[in-house]
Amino acid sequence: MKNTPINNEVVSRKIKESGIEVIGRASIRELLKIVSQIEAETGERYVRMEMGVPGLPPAKMGVEAEIEAHKKGLAAIYPNIEGVPELKTEMKRFVKLFLDLDVPERCCIPTVGSMMGGFASFMTLGRMYEGRVANLFIDPGFPVQKQQLKVLGQDFDTFDVYNFRGEKLRDKLESFLSTGCFVSLLYSNPNNPSWICFTDKELQIIAEVANKYKVTVIEDLAYFGMDFRKDYSVPGKAPFQPTAAKYTDNFILLISSSKAFSYAGQRVGMMVVSDSLFQTQSPDLKRFYTSDIFGNALIFGTLYAISSGTAHTAQYGLAAILKAVNDGTYNYRDEVLDYAGKANIMKKIFTDNGFNIVYDKDLDVPIADGFYFTFNYPGFTGDHLVEELLYYGISAISLSITGSRMEGVRACVSLVNRSQFPDLEKRLVCFHQNHS
Repeated sequence: MKNTPINNEVVSRKIKESGIEVIGRASIRELLKIVSQIEAETGERYVRMEMGVPGLPPAKMGVEAEIEAHKKGLAAIYPNIEGVPELKTEMKRFVKLFLDLDVPERCCIPTVGSMMGGFASFMTLGRMYEGRVANLFIDPGFPVQKQQLKVLGQDFDTFDVYNFRGEKLRDKLESFLSTGCFVSLLYSNPNNPSWICFTDKELQIIAEVANKYKVTVIEDLAYFGMDFRKDYSVPGKAPFQPTAAKYTDNFILLISSSKAFSYAGQRVGMMVVSDSLFQTQSPDLKRFYTSDIFGNALIFGTLYAISSGTAHTAQYGLAAILKAVNDGTYNYRDEVLDYAGKANIMKKIFTDNGFNIVYDKDLDVPIADGFYFTFNYPGFTGDHLVEELLYYGISAISLSITGSRMEGVRACVSLVNRSQFPDLEKRLVCFHQNHS
C-alpha cells in the first residue's frame, strides 16, 4: 500500500465501520462524522472542505441584539409566527435596497433557516393544485433539498445546466415544464456546488418559461451577493443582486443569514413571497388547510405545523444585522471577501498538482472565486476521488450527490485556515506523486 499522510489502517477501518457501501456517496453529515472519527484516533488535522459552514465570526450586532432580547425575557415568549415587526420591516427594506424589489411586509417571513423555507415552500406548493406536485431542480444543487421532497413524498426531476447555458436554457426548460406536471422549479445563484452564476438574460428566460406554465420560481440565495466579480453590497445603488423576480410575479426567495452574515448557528433565514403568489386563491388548498389563500396556508398551515415560528431572540438578532446593512453602517461583503482570496490560492495549489477545475467557466468568462470550487483528477470518478483523498487528510464531497453529471468533487473553502495551505500543498504533492 502506498505511503499516505494519514494512517491507512485507521482510514480503511473507519470507512468499513461506517457501513456506507460507497463512501463517495455518503451524505455531507455522514462524511463529517467519519472524518471527525479519523481525526480523533490519529490526531491528524484534516483539510476539511466537505461542510459548507461559515469560517468567520458572526455579525456582532446580531449577537448583541440577541443578548438584549434575552435580557428582556423574550426567550419565554412565543414569537409571532408571521415574524416580529422589526424584522419584517428590515426584510422589506433589504429586498428593496439590494434586489430592487417592492414586496409588502406581510410577504416577508422569517424561517428556521433557508432549509425550513424550502421545505415549507415544497409542502405548500405541492398541495396547491391537485395533479401537479413535481419540482424541477436546475442542477447541480444542494442534495438535502431533494431529500426534503423524498420525505414529503413529492416527485421531482432534474437536469445539469452545464450544457444548457444562455439561450439553450429556454428549450431545456420547455421540455420539462410543458408537461404540465411541475408546480415549482428551484436553483441556487450563486450555485452550490459549481459557483456558476446565472446572467440576467438567463434569469429572464427562467422567469418567462415559468410564467408560461404557471410554475413558481424558488430562488435559493444562500450566497447572497457573493459573486465577487461585482459589488452588490451598496444599499440602494446598482448593481443589485440578480434575480428572476424582476421578470415574474410568481416567486419565492430563500435568503440565508448563514453565509453572508456568518449566522448559521442561529437557524434564522428569510422567505420572501411575491404579493401575487401570496394572494393566490386555490380551492385545492382546502384539502389540507383551512384557507384557500396561499399566504395564509403557508404561514398558518405549514409553518405553524412545522415549528410554530422562528426563535424569538434570533429574529431580533437578524433584524439588527439587516438594519445595519440597510443603513450602510455594516458592509457584509467586506467580511466574506476573504473566501474569494482563499479560493484563488487553493485552486492554484490543486492545479499545480495535476488536478483540474471542473466548472471553470461562466459561459465564456472564468468562474468567480468564492465559497466553493470544483475539481477532478485524471482517472478518478468523483466518488472514488472522495474516498482516496481521505487517506491524504483531505475531505470533500462528490459532485454525483449534487445532481451534476460531471465527474469531480466539491470543495468548500470556508473552514480551511490559511495556516493549513502548506499542509494542503504537501498532501497534494504526495497524492500526485502516488498517482501520476
